[in-house]
Amino acid sequence: MGKQTAREQPKAAERGIVPDVSGNPSGRSKDSRDKTTLAIAALLEGEAEGLTRKAIERALEGDATALRLCLERLTPPCRDRPTPFDMPAVTEAADARDAFAAVLRAIAEGSMTLSEATTAAKLISDFVAVDRKTETDRKMRARKVDGPRPLLKTPRRI
Repeated sequence: MGKQTAREQPKAAERGIVPDVSGNPSGRSKDSRDKTTLAIAALLEGEAEGLTRKAIERALEGDATALRLCLERLTPPCRDRPTPFDMPAVTEAADARDAFAAVLRAIAEGSMTLSEATTAAKLISDFVAVDRKTETDRKMRARKVDGPRPLLKTPRRI
């Protein structure tokens, strides 16, 4: 009997496979560590201060690898950085145009990267969407309080 083609194979649901459910629900916990990690931790226990001191000494002597190691440990990697720029206050959807213009100006001046500007523009767009949704909800609640609007005007008698 030959191999089944992709069309002939039963679908995942037919085989009893459920998305996002582990095949071994009582398997290894997320905070568990493997044997190698535990062995290294046991070897280094009590030696951390001496190793750190030695790495600093080698870095001060000019060892580039030790220097890089020390600097990487002293300063965490910078994922996001504050991007100061003059942006007008955005308190309603109508203010978004000026805010977008400020973001474009910051890109043109070089004070903001394209990825930072994309993030700022997304925040402004999200604010506009929330503002519009809030306004729509407010109008709907006002209509419910005032009562439903008539669908048709009362006909005139001729």
